[in-house]
Amino acid sequence: MDFGPFDQRGYRTVDVETGYAAWSTNYERTVQDEMDLRLLERAASVPWKQLERALDLACGTGRTGAWLKQAGVRHIDGVDRTEAMLALARGRQVYAELHRGDVRETGLRSGTYDLAIQVLADEHLPDLAPLYAEAARLTTRAGRFVLVGYHPLFLLMGIPTHFDDADGEPVAIESYVHLFRDHFRAARGAGWQLAELDEGVIDEAWLAKKPKWAKYRDRPVSFLMAWEKTVAAD
Repeated sequence: MDFGPFDQRGYRTVDVETGYAAWSTNYERTVQDEMDLRLLERAASVPWKQLERALDLACGTGRTGAWLKQAGVRHIDGVDRTEAMLALARGRQVYAELHRGDVRETGLRSGTYDLAIQVLADEHLPDLAPLYAEAARLTTRAGRFVLVGYHPLFLLMGIPTHFDDADGEPVAIESYVHLFRDHFRAARGAGWQLAELDEGVIDEAWLAKKPKWAKYRDRPVSFLMAWEKTVAAD
């Protein structure tokens, strides 16, 4: 669904590449581990240390890649649309290869990875089906797909993915609302079955870093879905 009818902020909105190029300068100081990495740490269904090859879709600054390396994944590649983000990811020196491209059509070889992962990017896609299909194509017969996203509840409350630019102006990045049913339909259509679902909630750990979010206490701000290939996909 288009985000426009739900928008309560009215921020100037830019496209993905423009937005993340500008945000790259302070992204690391803005996104807290409680948003995404904490969910990865809690993912009980994913045997991180047994995964040989992973592809980080929309790898951004490389936060996710650094976490995967620490978790024991041996070989990590990344894909992102924004060169400014890729430059920061290169500096982490955790990726074997980095590619500039579209996560829905990477051009990379089929059946290459044990894991495809995307963190905090799905809301920028108008349609989820191409993402799930590409993750299925890129992974092995026993491959997995882990997706961590900005919770649709906050989009439905009218709060887009946004950042403050160099002049302090809040800027929104083009976003779309995907309900969980949309994920299920796209995933099932691509041959995935759900292994695990988790949600990140605004709690004391979050409020210790962002006390202004107190009015959102106990509301889910992010989610994790861990997918496995179905028998039909084999």
